[in-house]
Amino acid sequence: MANFDLMRRLTVSEGGKIVLLVMDGLGGLPMTPDGLTELEAARTPNMDRLAKEGSTGLSIPVARGIAPGSGPAHLGLFGYDPLVYDIGRGVLEAIGIGLEVGDGDVAVRGNFCTIDGDGNITDRRAGRIPTEEGAKRVELLKDIHVEGLTYDIRVGEDYRFAMVLHGADLSDDIADTDPQQTGVPTLPAVAGSLAAERTAALVNQWLQQARQRLKGHEPANMCTLRGFAKDPNLPKYAEVYKLRAACVAVYPMYKGVARLVGMDIIETHHDYSIQDEFNKVAEIWNDYDFIFCHVKYTDSRGEDGKFDAKAAVIEAVDQALPTLIGLNPDVLIITGDHSTPAKLRSHSWHPVPTLLWAPATHMPDRVEAFGERACIGGGLGQFPAADLMPVALAHAKRLVKYGA
Repeated sequence: MANFDLMRRLTVSEGGKIVLLVMDGLGGLPMTPDGLTELEAARTPNMDRLAKEGSTGLSIPVARGIAPGSGPAHLGLFGYDPLVYDIGRGVLEAIGIGLEVGDGDVAVRGNFCTIDGDGNITDRRAGRIPTEEGAKRVELLKDIHVEGLTYDIRVGEDYRFAMVLHGADLSDDIADTDPQQTGVPTLPAVAGSLAAERTAALVNQWLQQARQRLKGHEPANMCTLRGFAKDPNLPKYAEVYKLRAACVAVYPMYKGVARLVGMDIIETHHDYSIQDEFNKVAEIWNDYDFIFCHVKYTDSRGEDGKFDAKAAVIEAVDQALPTLIGLNPDVLIITGDHSTPAKLRSHSWHPVPTLLWAPATHMPDRVEAFGERACIGGGLGQFPAADLMPVALAHAKRLVKYGA
Protein backbone atom coordinates (compact mmCIF):
# COMPACT_ATOMS: atom_id res chain seq x y z
CA MET A 1 0.00 0.00 0.00
CA ALA A 2 1.05 3.62 -0.30
CA ASN A 3 3.13 4.59 2.73
CA PHE A 4 2.17 8.25 2.90
CA ASP A 5 5.27 9.35 4.79
CA LEU A 6 7.40 7.61 2.17
CA MET A 7 5.33 9.04 -0.69
CA ARG A 8 5.77 12.56 0.66
CA ARG A 9 9.54 12.03 0.63
CA LEU A 10 9.82 10.39 -2.79
CA THR A 11 7.18 11.98 -5.01
CA VAL A 12 8.05 14.82 -7.35
CA SER A 13 5.70 17.30 -8.98
CA GLU A 14 6.96 16.67 -12.52
CA GLY A 15 6.50 13.54 -14.57
CA GLY A 16 4.09 11.63 -16.74
CA LYS A 17 0.31 11.65 -16.89
CA ILE A 18 -1.78 8.86 -15.37
CA VAL A 19 -5.29 7.67 -16.22
CA LEU A 20 -7.06 5.30 -13.83
CA LEU A 21 -10.09 3.80 -15.58
CA VAL A 22 -12.32 1.92 -13.16
CA MET A 23 -15.12 -0.29 -14.43
CA ASP A 24 -17.11 -0.74 -11.25
CA GLY A 25 -17.62 -4.40 -10.33
CA LEU A 26 -15.52 -5.53 -13.32
CA GLY A 27 -14.61 -9.00 -12.06
CA GLY A 28 -17.01 -11.84 -12.73
CA LEU A 29 -17.59 -15.58 -12.75
CA PRO A 30 -18.75 -18.10 -15.35
CA MET A 31 -22.44 -18.91 -15.17
CA THR A 32 -21.56 -22.58 -15.78
CA PRO A 33 -18.40 -24.49 -14.82
CA ASP A 34 -17.15 -24.61 -18.41
CA GLY A 35 -18.26 -21.08 -19.30
CA LEU A 36 -16.60 -17.67 -19.58
CA THR A 37 -16.77 -14.66 -17.29
CA GLU A 38 -18.46 -11.46 -18.45
CA LEU A 39 -15.08 -9.90 -19.27
CA GLU A 40 -13.88 -13.01 -21.09
CA ALA A 41 -17.11 -13.24 -23.07
CA ALA A 42 -17.08 -9.57 -24.10
CA ARG A 43 -15.46 -8.60 -27.39
CA THR A 44 -12.63 -6.29 -26.33
CA PRO A 45 -10.02 -5.91 -29.08
CA ASN A 46 -8.62 -2.68 -27.65
CA MET A 47 -8.20 -3.99 -24.12
CA ASP A 48 -6.75 -7.22 -25.48
CA ARG A 49 -4.15 -5.25 -27.44
CA LEU A 50 -3.22 -3.21 -24.38
CA ALA A 51 -2.98 -6.42 -22.32
CA LYS A 52 -0.66 -7.95 -24.93
CA GLU A 53 1.51 -4.83 -25.00
CA GLY A 54 1.40 -4.16 -21.25
CA SER A 55 1.31 -6.01 -17.94
CA THR A 56 -1.62 -7.63 -16.18
CA GLY A 57 -2.53 -9.15 -12.86
CA LEU A 58 -5.26 -9.48 -10.26
CA SER A 59 -5.84 -6.96 -7.48
CA ILE A 60 -7.21 -7.80 -4.04
CA PRO A 61 -9.44 -4.89 -2.93
CA VAL A 62 -9.26 -5.27 0.86
CA ALA A 63 -8.03 -8.73 1.90
CA ARG A 64 -8.40 -12.28 0.64
CA GLY A 65 -11.91 -13.57 1.08
CA ILE A 66 -13.39 -10.15 1.90
CA ALA A 67 -16.17 -8.74 -0.29
CA PRO A 68 -15.77 -4.94 -0.14
CA GLY A 69 -18.18 -2.06 -0.41
CA SER A 70 -17.52 0.51 -3.10
CA GLY A 71 -16.10 3.07 -0.68
CA PRO A 72 -13.25 0.98 0.77
CA ALA A 73 -12.62 -0.60 -2.62
CA HIS A 74 -12.02 2.81 -4.22
CA LEU A 75 -9.92 4.01 -1.31
CA GLY A 76 -7.70 0.99 -1.90
CA LEU A 77 -7.29 1.91 -5.56
CA PHE A 78 -6.32 5.43 -4.47
CA GLY A 79 -3.57 4.03 -2.21
CA TYR A 80 -5.37 4.27 1.16
CA ASP A 81 -5.40 1.12 3.26
CA PRO A 82 -9.15 0.46 3.57
CA LEU A 83 -8.62 -1.35 6.87
CA VAL A 84 -7.06 1.81 8.32
CA TYR A 85 -9.27 4.42 6.65
CA ASP A 86 -12.74 3.02 7.34
CA ILE A 87 -15.19 5.52 5.86
CA GLY A 88 -18.95 5.23 5.97
CA ARG A 89 -20.80 5.44 2.70
CA GLY A 90 -22.93 8.32 3.93
CA VAL A 91 -20.06 10.81 3.79
CA LEU A 92 -19.11 9.64 0.31
CA GLU A 93 -22.65 10.01 -0.99
CA ALA A 94 -23.32 13.34 0.71
CA ILE A 95 -20.10 15.03 -0.37
CA GLY A 96 -20.51 13.57 -3.84
CA ILE A 97 -23.78 15.43 -4.38
CA GLY A 98 -22.48 18.68 -2.92
CA LEU A 99 -23.73 18.58 0.67
CA GLU A 100 -21.41 20.06 3.27
CA VAL A 101 -20.41 17.80 6.17
CA GLY A 102 -19.19 19.93 9.07
CA ASP A 103 -17.54 19.01 12.34
CA GLY A 104 -19.97 17.02 14.43
CA ASP A 105 -22.35 16.35 11.53
CA VAL A 106 -23.40 12.84 10.59
CA ALA A 107 -23.96 11.94 6.95
CA VAL A 108 -26.02 8.99 5.76
CA ARG A 109 -27.03 7.54 2.43
CA GLY A 110 -30.64 6.62 1.76
CA ASN A 111 -32.23 4.15 -0.63
CA PHE A 112 -35.87 4.34 -1.62
CA CYS A 113 -37.41 0.88 -1.50
CA THR A 114 -40.75 -0.85 -2.02
CA ILE A 115 -42.68 -2.45 0.86
CA ASP A 116 -45.88 -4.45 0.75
CA GLY A 117 -48.97 -4.14 2.93
CA ASP A 118 -47.28 -6.12 5.71
CA GLY A 119 -44.29 -3.79 5.70
CA ASN A 120 -41.95 -6.31 4.11
CA ILE A 121 -39.47 -5.20 1.47
CA THR A 122 -40.28 -6.43 -2.02
CA ASP A 123 -37.62 -4.38 -3.86
CA ARG A 124 -34.60 -2.87 -2.09
CA ARG A 125 -34.08 -0.34 -4.91
CA ALA A 126 -37.69 0.61 -5.70
CA GLY A 127 -37.41 -0.69 -9.26
CA ARG A 128 -34.39 1.59 -9.83
CA ILE A 129 -36.69 4.57 -10.26
CA PRO A 130 -35.19 7.40 -12.35
CA THR A 131 -33.58 10.36 -10.62
CA GLU A 132 -36.56 12.57 -11.42
CA GLU A 133 -38.84 10.26 -9.42
CA GLY A 134 -36.32 10.11 -6.60
CA ALA A 135 -36.34 13.91 -6.46
CA LYS A 136 -40.12 13.92 -6.03
CA ARG A 137 -39.85 11.59 -3.04
CA VAL A 138 -37.11 13.73 -1.50
CA GLU A 139 -39.46 16.74 -1.66
CA LEU A 140 -41.89 14.77 0.51
CA LEU A 141 -39.21 14.31 3.17
CA LYS A 142 -37.70 17.79 3.34
CA ASP A 143 -39.76 19.27 6.17
CA ILE A 144 -40.02 16.37 8.63
CA HIS A 145 -39.72 17.80 12.14
CA VAL A 146 -37.81 15.99 14.88
CA GLU A 147 -37.03 17.92 18.06
CA GLY A 148 -33.25 18.25 18.49
CA LEU A 149 -32.43 17.38 14.89
CA THR A 150 -32.08 19.37 11.69
CA TYR A 151 -30.91 18.01 8.38
CA ASP A 152 -30.12 18.69 4.75
CA ILE A 153 -31.39 16.16 2.23
CA ARG A 154 -30.75 15.88 -1.50
CA VAL A 155 -31.49 13.35 -4.23
CA GLY A 156 -28.61 11.33 -5.65
CA GLU A 157 -28.83 9.11 -8.70
CA ASP A 158 -31.91 7.00 -9.36
CA TYR A 159 -33.29 5.62 -6.08
CA ARG A 160 -30.54 7.09 -3.88
CA PHE A 161 -30.46 10.17 -1.67
CA ALA A 162 -28.21 11.54 1.05
CA MET A 163 -28.76 13.43 4.30
CA VAL A 164 -26.50 15.38 6.61
CA LEU A 165 -27.76 15.46 10.20
CA HIS A 166 -27.05 18.46 12.43
CA GLY A 167 -27.48 18.58 16.19
CA ALA A 168 -25.75 18.38 19.53
CA ASP A 169 -23.60 15.34 20.37
CA LEU A 170 -24.59 13.28 17.33
CA SER A 171 -22.96 9.89 16.88
CA ASP A 172 -22.33 7.89 13.70
CA ASP A 173 -22.25 4.59 15.58
CA ILE A 174 -25.59 3.55 14.08
CA ALA A 175 -26.34 0.30 12.26
CA ASP A 176 -27.84 0.34 8.76
CA THR A 177 -31.61 0.03 8.49
CA ASP A 178 -31.34 -1.95 5.22
CA PRO A 179 -31.59 -5.70 5.99
CA GLN A 180 -29.92 -6.46 2.63
CA GLN A 181 -32.71 -8.87 1.67
CA THR A 182 -36.33 -8.89 0.57
CA GLY A 183 -39.29 -10.49 2.31
CA VAL A 184 -38.47 -8.87 5.65
CA PRO A 185 -39.23 -5.45 7.16
CA THR A 186 -36.83 -2.53 7.19
CA LEU A 187 -34.73 -2.41 10.34
CA PRO A 188 -34.81 0.25 13.04
CA ALA A 189 -31.74 2.40 13.61
CA VAL A 190 -29.81 0.62 16.35
CA ALA A 191 -27.09 2.31 18.40
CA GLY A 192 -23.74 0.57 18.62
CA SER A 193 -22.88 2.28 21.90
CA LEU A 194 -24.50 4.16 24.76
CA ALA A 195 -23.27 7.45 23.29
CA ALA A 196 -25.23 6.75 20.10
CA GLU A 197 -28.58 5.90 21.67
CA ARG A 198 -29.93 9.45 21.49
CA THR A 199 -28.98 9.75 17.83
CA ALA A 200 -30.60 6.40 17.03
CA ALA A 201 -33.81 7.53 18.73
CA LEU A 202 -33.87 10.75 16.67
CA VAL A 203 -33.28 8.80 13.44
CA ASN A 204 -36.10 6.37 14.28
CA GLN A 205 -38.48 9.29 14.80
CA TRP A 206 -37.47 10.58 11.38
CA LEU A 207 -37.97 7.17 9.76
CA GLN A 208 -41.42 6.80 11.31
CA GLN A 209 -42.52 10.08 9.75
CA ALA A 210 -40.83 9.25 6.45
CA ARG A 211 -42.89 6.06 6.26
CA GLN A 212 -46.09 8.07 6.58
CA ARG A 213 -44.96 10.64 3.99
CA LEU A 214 -44.04 7.96 1.42
CA LYS A 215 -47.15 5.80 1.94
CA GLY A 216 -49.02 5.40 -1.33
CA HIS A 217 -46.09 6.58 -3.45
CA GLU A 218 -45.23 3.19 -4.92
CA PRO A 219 -42.81 1.87 -6.00
CA ALA A 220 -40.76 4.13 -3.71
CA ASN A 221 -43.01 3.95 -0.65
CA MET A 222 -40.34 3.59 2.03
CA CYS A 223 -36.61 4.18 2.50
CA THR A 224 -33.63 2.66 4.24
CA LEU A 225 -30.55 4.40 5.64
CA ARG A 226 -26.98 3.15 5.27
CA GLY A 227 -23.45 4.19 6.11
CA PHE A 228 -23.79 6.65 9.00
CA ALA A 229 -20.47 8.48 9.06
CA LYS A 230 -18.51 11.62 9.86
CA ASP A 231 -15.85 13.34 7.75
CA PRO A 232 -12.57 11.38 8.27
CA ASN A 233 -10.26 14.24 7.12
CA LEU A 234 -8.12 12.07 4.85
CA PRO A 235 -4.63 13.02 3.62
CA LYS A 236 -4.98 14.72 0.24
CA TYR A 237 -3.56 13.79 -3.17
CA ALA A 238 -1.81 17.12 -3.78
CA GLU A 239 0.02 16.88 -0.47
CA VAL A 240 0.88 13.15 -0.53
CA TYR A 241 1.40 12.47 -4.25
CA LYS A 242 2.02 16.02 -5.56
CA LEU A 243 -0.59 15.41 -8.27
CA ARG A 244 -3.14 17.71 -9.85
CA ALA A 245 -5.92 15.14 -9.78
CA ALA A 246 -9.43 15.10 -11.24
CA CYS A 247 -12.44 12.80 -11.16
CA VAL A 248 -14.78 12.14 -14.09
CA ALA A 249 -17.72 10.14 -12.73
CA VAL A 250 -21.49 10.22 -12.98
CA TYR A 251 -22.62 8.72 -9.69
CA PRO A 252 -22.31 10.80 -6.50
CA MET A 253 -20.65 8.23 -4.27
CA TYR A 254 -17.58 8.03 -6.50
CA LYS A 255 -17.40 11.80 -6.71
CA GLY A 256 -17.57 11.78 -2.93
CA VAL A 257 -14.62 9.46 -2.36
CA ALA A 258 -12.61 11.38 -4.96
CA ARG A 259 -13.42 14.71 -3.29
CA LEU A 260 -12.40 13.31 0.11
CA VAL A 261 -8.89 12.60 -1.19
CA GLY A 262 -8.64 16.04 -2.80
CA MET A 263 -9.48 15.47 -6.45
CA ASP A 264 -11.26 18.14 -8.45
CA ILE A 265 -14.74 16.97 -9.42
CA ILE A 266 -15.47 17.59 -13.07
CA GLU A 267 -19.06 18.46 -13.91
CA THR A 268 -20.99 15.64 -15.56
CA HIS A 269 -24.65 14.79 -16.12
CA HIS A 270 -26.54 11.72 -14.98
CA ASP A 271 -27.29 10.70 -18.56
CA TYR A 272 -23.66 10.75 -19.73
CA SER A 273 -22.64 7.83 -21.92
CA ILE A 274 -19.27 6.14 -21.59
CA GLN A 275 -18.13 8.02 -24.67
CA ASP A 276 -19.29 11.29 -23.06
CA GLU A 277 -17.15 10.54 -20.01
CA PHE A 278 -14.09 9.78 -22.13
CA ASN A 279 -14.68 12.96 -24.12
CA LYS A 280 -14.71 14.87 -20.83
CA VAL A 281 -11.35 13.32 -19.92
CA ALA A 282 -9.98 14.57 -23.24
CA GLU A 283 -11.44 18.02 -22.62
CA ILE A 284 -9.57 18.47 -19.33
CA TRP A 285 -6.45 16.57 -20.37
CA ASN A 286 -4.05 19.52 -20.33
CA ASP A 287 -5.07 20.66 -16.85
CA TYR A 288 -4.29 17.55 -14.79
CA ASP A 289 -1.57 15.00 -14.01
CA PHE A 290 -3.94 12.25 -12.84
CA ILE A 291 -7.49 11.54 -13.98
CA PHE A 292 -9.76 8.97 -12.37
CA CYS A 293 -12.58 7.95 -14.72
CA HIS A 294 -15.40 5.80 -13.36
CA VAL A 295 -17.88 3.59 -15.26
CA LYS A 296 -20.83 2.45 -13.13
CA TYR A 297 -22.99 0.09 -15.13
CA THR A 298 -20.73 -2.96 -15.04
CA ASP A 299 -21.58 -3.12 -11.36
CA SER A 300 -25.33 -2.49 -11.56
CA ARG A 301 -25.79 -5.03 -14.38
CA GLY A 302 -23.93 -7.57 -12.27
CA GLU A 303 -26.10 -6.81 -9.24
CA ASP A 304 -29.16 -7.36 -11.42
CA GLY A 305 -27.83 -10.76 -12.51
CA LYS A 306 -27.67 -9.68 -16.17
CA PHE A 307 -24.58 -11.43 -17.57
CA ASP A 308 -25.04 -10.36 -21.19
CA ALA A 309 -25.86 -6.77 -20.24
CA LYS A 310 -22.70 -6.54 -18.12
CA ALA A 311 -20.64 -7.92 -21.01
CA ALA A 312 -22.26 -5.32 -23.28
CA VAL A 313 -21.14 -2.49 -20.97
CA ILE A 314 -17.58 -3.82 -21.10
CA GLU A 315 -17.80 -3.88 -24.89
CA ALA A 316 -19.04 -0.27 -24.91
CA VAL A 317 -16.03 0.76 -22.82
CA ASP A 318 -13.73 -1.01 -25.26
CA GLN A 319 -15.34 0.71 -28.25
CA ALA A 320 -14.80 4.12 -26.65
CA LEU A 321 -11.30 3.32 -25.40
CA PRO A 322 -9.44 4.80 -28.43
CA THR A 323 -10.39 8.23 -27.07
CA LEU A 324 -8.26 7.62 -23.98
CA ILE A 325 -5.48 5.81 -25.84
CA GLY A 326 -5.31 8.70 -28.29
CA LEU A 327 -4.37 11.06 -25.46
CA ASN A 328 -1.07 9.14 -25.16
CA PRO A 329 -1.08 8.80 -21.37
CA ASP A 330 2.22 7.77 -19.86
CA VAL A 331 0.32 5.32 -17.66
CA LEU A 332 -3.11 3.85 -18.35
CA ILE A 333 -4.58 1.49 -15.75
CA ILE A 334 -7.79 -0.42 -16.44
CA THR A 335 -9.33 -2.29 -13.55
CA GLY A 336 -12.36 -2.52 -11.27
CA ASP A 337 -12.87 -1.64 -7.65
CA HIS A 338 -14.21 -5.11 -6.88
CA SER A 339 -15.93 -8.05 -8.54
CA THR A 340 -19.70 -8.19 -9.05
CA PRO A 341 -20.45 -11.49 -10.78
CA ALA A 342 -23.88 -11.68 -12.40
CA LYS A 343 -24.00 -15.23 -11.08
CA LEU A 344 -23.93 -13.96 -7.48
CA ARG A 345 -25.85 -10.68 -8.00
CA SER A 346 -23.65 -8.98 -5.43
CA HIS A 347 -20.16 -7.70 -4.66
CA SER A 348 -17.79 -10.61 -4.13
CA TRP A 349 -14.33 -11.37 -2.75
CA HIS A 350 -12.82 -12.49 -6.07
CA PRO A 351 -9.61 -10.73 -7.23
CA VAL A 352 -10.09 -8.10 -9.92
CA PRO A 353 -8.50 -8.13 -13.41
CA THR A 354 -5.99 -5.29 -13.73
CA LEU A 355 -4.16 -3.97 -16.78
CA LEU A 356 -1.16 -1.61 -16.71
CA TRP A 357 -0.12 0.01 -19.99
CA ALA A 358 2.94 2.25 -19.73
CA PRO A 359 4.79 2.04 -23.07
CA ALA A 360 8.01 3.72 -21.92
CA THR A 361 8.52 1.77 -18.70
CA HIS A 362 6.64 -1.52 -18.45
CA MET A 363 7.82 -4.99 -19.35
CA PRO A 364 5.18 -6.85 -21.39
CA ASP A 365 4.22 -10.23 -20.01
CA ARG A 366 2.98 -13.17 -22.03
CA VAL A 367 -0.74 -12.47 -21.57
CA GLU A 368 -2.61 -12.23 -24.87
CA ALA A 369 -6.03 -10.99 -23.70
CA PHE A 370 -7.71 -9.14 -20.84
CA GLY A 371 -9.68 -11.55 -18.67
CA GLU A 372 -9.70 -13.17 -15.27
CA ARG A 373 -7.94 -16.39 -16.17
CA ALA A 374 -5.44 -14.67 -18.45
CA CYS A 375 -4.55 -12.19 -15.69
CA ILE A 376 -3.72 -15.06 -13.32
CA GLY A 377 -0.53 -15.49 -15.36
CA GLY A 378 0.24 -11.77 -15.69
CA GLY A 379 3.45 -10.06 -14.64
CA LEU A 380 1.79 -7.99 -11.91
CA GLY A 381 0.74 -11.14 -10.08
CA GLN A 382 -1.87 -10.94 -7.34
CA PHE A 383 -1.38 -7.81 -5.26
CA PRO A 384 -3.23 -5.54 -2.79
CA ALA A 385 -5.12 -2.84 -4.66
CA ALA A 386 -3.54 -0.24 -2.38
CA ASP A 387 -0.16 -1.00 -4.04
CA LEU A 388 -1.43 0.31 -7.36
CA MET A 389 -0.80 4.02 -6.78
CA PRO A 390 2.93 3.65 -5.98
CA VAL A 391 3.28 1.44 -9.06
CA ALA A 392 1.50 4.03 -11.21
CA LEU A 393 3.68 6.84 -9.85
CA ALA A 394 6.83 4.83 -10.51
CA HIS A 395 5.85 4.15 -14.12
CA ALA A 396 5.05 7.85 -14.54
CA LYS A 397 8.58 8.63 -13.27
CA ARG A 398 7.19 10.58 -10.35
CA LEU A 399 9.16 8.78 -7.61
CA VAL A 400 12.81 9.43 -6.84
CA LYS A 401 15.20 6.78 -5.53
CA TYR A 402 14.88 5.69 -1.91
CA GLY A 403 18.12 5.93 0.03
CA ALA A 404 21.70 6.55 -1.03
